Amino acid sequence: MKTERLEALVANLGDKYSEALDIDLSLARNEEVFKWFLVSLLFGAPITESAVIKTYGCFRKHKVLTPKRILATGWDGLVKILDAGSYARYDFKTADKLLLVMTNLIEKYGGSLTKLHDQALGSRDLEKRIKELGKGIGNVTASIFLRELRGIWSKADPYPTPMVVEAAKQLGIVYQNAGPRILCVS
Repeated sequence: MKTERLEALVANLGDKYSEALDIDLSLARNEEVFKWFLVSLLFGAPITESAVIKTYGCFRKHKVLTPKRILATGWDGLVKILDAGSYARYDFKTADKLLLVMTNLIEKYGGSLTKLHDQALGSRDLEKRIKELGKGIGNVTASIFLRELRGIWSKADPYPTPMVVEAAKQLGIVYQNAGPRILCVS
């Protein structure tokens, strides 16, 4: 019964965000993984889904889809892109965060999230390395990023966020006593 409910839920709600945004993670190409990382950073702020999608569209339109392009765009350019995407309330803070994260990604991993993954010792170390890229990347952002890379990156196995666990319980697709790691379909 619960398996059927889960299958119906997935069928009715559609694609993953990465797929809906035309980001192809299937081959784990660094360029595509980076695009999803950028979206995950945007989703990490308390902002609406529509604003994140619109803002990502602005990054695409301006071809600001690599760490180097983000740095080259600079703070003023990032603020303009963020504002155009309805991200105005968090524009300054997010521009600061993006510049810091991209600087660290380039300095530590040559701008490659694939290299970050390859150097990680396991799933917890992978999450730690992602969060260490900059202030403002916490458990929620890391989970958003890594959950769509499950089955693609061998070390992508994030803890579900409390909101995800609660939603799954409310939908009846996990045991009510499931711990933070165990989402069990009965």
